[in-house]
Amino acid sequence: MAERLTTLDASFLYLEDAGAPMHVAGVLVLEPVQGGLDALAELLEARLPLVPRYRQRIVPVPGRLANPVWADDPDFDVAYHVRRSAVPRPGTRAQLLDLVSRVTSRPLDRDRPLWEVYLVEGLEEGRVAVVTKTHPALVDGLGAVDIAQVLLDTTPEASVPAADSWGPRRLPGRVGLVRDALVESVQRPTAVLENARAAVGDLRSTAARVAGVAEGLARAARSAILAAPHGPLGRTLGTQRRVAVARADLEDLKAIRKAHGGTVNDVLLTVLTGALRDWLLSRGEPVLGSTAVRALVPVSVQGEEQRAPGGSVAAYLVDLPVGEPNPWVRLARLSYAMRGVTDSGRSVRADALIALTGFAPPTLHALGARAARGLSRRMFNLVVTNVPGPQQPLYAAGSRMLEVFPVVPLVGGQALSVGMTSYDGSVYVGLNADRDGVGDVDVLADLVEQEVAALAESVR
Repeated sequence: MAERLTTLDASFLYLEDAGAPMHVAGVLVLEPVQGGLDALAELLEARLPLVPRYRQRIVPVPGRLANPVWADDPDFDVAYHVRRSAVPRPGTRAQLLDLVSRVTSRPLDRDRPLWEVYLVEGLEEGRVAVVTKTHPALVDGLGAVDIAQVLLDTTPEASVPAADSWGPRRLPGRVGLVRDALVESVQRPTAVLENARAAVGDLRSTAARVAGVAEGLARAARSAILAAPHGPLGRTLGTQRRVAVARADLEDLKAIRKAHGGTVNDVLLTVLTGALRDWLLSRGEPVLGSTAVRALVPVSVQGEEQRAPGGSVAAYLVDLPVGEPNPWVRLARLSYAMRGVTDSGRSVRADALIALTGFAPPTLHALGARAARGLSRRMFNLVVTNVPGPQQPLYAAGSRMLEVFPVVPLVGGQALSVGMTSYDGSVYVGLNADRDGVGDVDVLADLVEQEVAALAESVR
């Protein structure tokens, strides 16, 4: 019997549409690669056996009698998934981001394995970029491995696995899919009710019941009894995106934290809050003392019994005080909010968030990306993910990775998402925006860097 998607993963496929693709993207900028794009493509193809799911596609069951199944793609062609592209030499960051914006706007092909990698040449100083797109349904468990992890090494010496003799198994036929679904319905009668509800769109209820987290979701709903503030960040999504990036020195952020307290995450939220304040003012939006932007902030928590990074997640609904003009007051308020949010009942329990949004290692950026769109409009204005990364260099095909920017997808009623990743002494911020609603997202990215510079200068 073929492996079946969980009800939760199937629900994300049903919720996805052309205007709100759910894939998580990443932009890796590398030093010049010896051997060029051919070396990267060969390394990626050689390591595909490490991620068997990346050669499987989703096969639906006729009549949605059961969730779809995973099956080997008989037409799998690595050249379809690993694509070459270029920007005019010497390619600027703006040209690269324009390419990334167009790539991330397009949904993944449901008739193929749900991932793509773009190898981009033509950047300044001979650098190359790797742009990845991965559907959260593909990265579906704590032990899962992302395609970027497969490509990267901790040393310049890249090991190449032995040649792979993989051959696809035959796709399951319609009769077999229906038979297996009927057998499963007999062995587990609740599956019929679950799939029927999924088919008519009651997906959140199904996911909550299957995961046994109704209590946690109810707490989340109670915490959002006041709707998220209205503003330019809440709007109907178009089909096009604009991606912008910002960079900050980790030592600057630590110096700010040391001088004024809190955590580096608190400082980053303060920086983002200040940038949002200036951005709203630049657009002529009313900003009063009470003005706030509500963010869903997934945070990795580490228990004594959890040895794996990111083994559990807490997600906080935090009102970013954009109406507060004093940055140190903003930092104090956000530090207090992040410390006291659990006691105040404004947190979504970790297992509840996993049931609602999924948990897709190796990063936490998929949190919030998998949020049910019907809740996002009411509960929060934007998702802000912050994933601590390694503080030593990583390499792909012997070339050092210089930068890594996350691109977190948008859900309905959310015109902006922010992903942050620390790596090798810096913090990299990726801002993904609806092109129609937040077409000036590059202004917001510049304001993030200006805010860090101003706060760092004030504590020197």
